[in-house]
Amino acid sequence: MRPGLKAVYTPARISSQVARLGQEISRTYRGGTVDVLVILESAFIFGADLVRHIAGPVICHFVRNDVQDVQQGEYIRREIFFSLRPVLKGRDVLLVDTVLETGVTTEFLLRRLWEGDPKSLRLAVLLDKPQERRVDVKPDYFGFVAASNYLVGYGLPGDDGSLRNLPYLAGSEKLDRERKAAQPVKRSRRRPGRK
Repeated sequence: MRPGLKAVYTPARISSQVARLGQEISRTYRGGTVDVLVILESAFIFGADLVRHIAGPVICHFVRNDVQDVQQGEYIRREIFFSLRPVLKGRDVLLVDTVLETGVTTEFLLRRLWEGDPKSLRLAVLLDKPQERRVDVKPDYFGFVAASNYLVGYGLPGDDGSLRNLPYLAGSEKLDRERKAAQPVKRSRRRPGRK
């Protein structure tokens, strides 16, 4: 264990959940071909482990998202961009990500994927954080319901991009505090004439 980190999910627990997810997904597709779309960079380890547990043919695709703040006049608007999406018309598609938090980016990608007219579209995540959700999106398959703390390892990076190679998911009080401190403070706005 690295100093300052505390294991939240051990390699054995992760492996067990990934195997269970693979069995559930295999039952859903019953030997039919499934196009697995893995979100880079965070889900490459989870995606690789998961597809090895799916019985039946799997075609792997990868998509990278990029979130940018775009200045529009005096306002800054956040925009989401994705690398080229594969042609998935009439296909059974499984979108794979490691963490589902706010759901904003995931919901946007799911809408874009539906525009390609797949036969079916499902979502698999290792960690579901429903208390962070800002949009109505739910995973079809999930490994763990996780707290709102900052996790690293098993493909998830630390603040400097390292720690992805850890075989477990770990929490860090220091990283969690830094993440919370970096979040904007919600301020109430008073209306004129009100106290």
